[in-house]
Amino acid sequence: MPFAVYLLGLAVFAQGTSEFMLSGLVPGIARDLHVSISAAGLLTSAFAVGMVAGAPLMAAFSLRWSRRRALLTFLLVFLAVHVVGAVTTDYAVLLATRVVAALANAGFLAVAMATAIGMVRPDAKGRATSVLLGGVTMACVAGVPAGALLGEMWGWRAAFWAVAVALVPAVVAVMRSVPAGTATDSGTSVRQESRVLRRPRLLVILLLGALVNGATFCAFTYLVPLLTGVTGIGVGWMPVMLALFGLGSFAGVTLSGRIADARPVRLLMIGGAALPVGWALFAWTAGHPVAAVALVFVQGTLSFAVGATLISQVLYAATGAPTLGGAFATAALNVGAAAGPWLGGVAIDAGLGFRSPLWVSALLATAALVIGLAGWARWRDPAAARPLSGPRRSPARRRSRR
Repeated sequence: MPFAVYLLGLAVFAQGTSEFMLSGLVPGIARDLHVSISAAGLLTSAFAVGMVAGAPLMAAFSLRWSRRRALLTFLLVFLAVHVVGAVTTDYAVLLATRVVAALANAGFLAVAMATAIGMVRPDAKGRATSVLLGGVTMACVAGVPAGALLGEMWGWRAAFWAVAVALVPAVVAVMRSVPAGTATDSGTSVRQESRVLRRPRLLVILLLGALVNGATFCAFTYLVPLLTGVTGIGVGWMPVMLALFGLGSFAGVTLSGRIADARPVRLLMIGGAALPVGWALFAWTAGHPVAAVALVFVQGTLSFAVGATLISQVLYAATGAPTLGGAFATAALNVGAAAGPWLGGVAIDAGLGFRSPLWVSALLATAALVIGLAGWARWRDPAAARPLSGPRRSPARRRSRR
């Protein structure tokens, strides 16, 4: 794996910290800005909405730039809006900064994904994807708990300042590791690539990604209120609990990186069936600390193993859309990331309690399982199922790797 791919993962880590850290900052933001818990939770949805709109738009816009210029521009915009977010006292301004940050993050991730898969063999897209998503999961392991700890000690604004500072080495890394190159355009037009993205099988995979990520973010956004208000775990332990979810997600991405290129169907079948059961079990046992702690890790693992595999399958299925394939995968995941917290907030505001987002997650994961099984039954013949089986190495290549 080229070293530059890992450096792109470092930049994704810095941005992923911002995307996920609000889970530990929601109560503090709500108190400081005098809004409800569900309104503060909508900051996560606002980020996701920006990612949905920004992924295809920013990817198409960046075709005119070199990859290094595009990556640096998106990173610098991301840094600037975090400075604004750290000093504002207005909820509406903070909401706007989350949307702009998401647009920049979406553009960066789309270009980074195209850059990464262009650096590796055609049969290693799953591994390259896992490295980039590893940056996101490391944000859960280290960045998000650190942000929650900063928020607990010095207020939520300190976490925003920390993200801005952490982006500085990411900017330097991109400047030094990504060659100036030429424009990101690979020789195909946006119109040509859009035709590829209309294939029914690819649309089903995108829908599955949205549902699975919706379930993940629905539960994760309200994890702190759940664990403190229902499970009875002290606020001081929240950084540890968020880190535990992050460790599970890192384990899931690592598992996907090892299996997604060779046996994606098996991983998706097993993981997809286990996800709704796990969310329902979490809802039932949320009042028991031991069970809740175990399921925080297990569900983090399952969610990211399935989610990362679905992203890699989008890239395999969208080989005729090298620029927009990753952008639409990002957009689909963030449709779920926007809808999940919103649906969880609706359930909480309806008086169903902090367990209700877990039940919503179970329903979303169940819908993904049903649709996935129906799609597999429809396209499981060898010719139709090719994008879900990954590329096969030739015997010569297998011998050369021994």
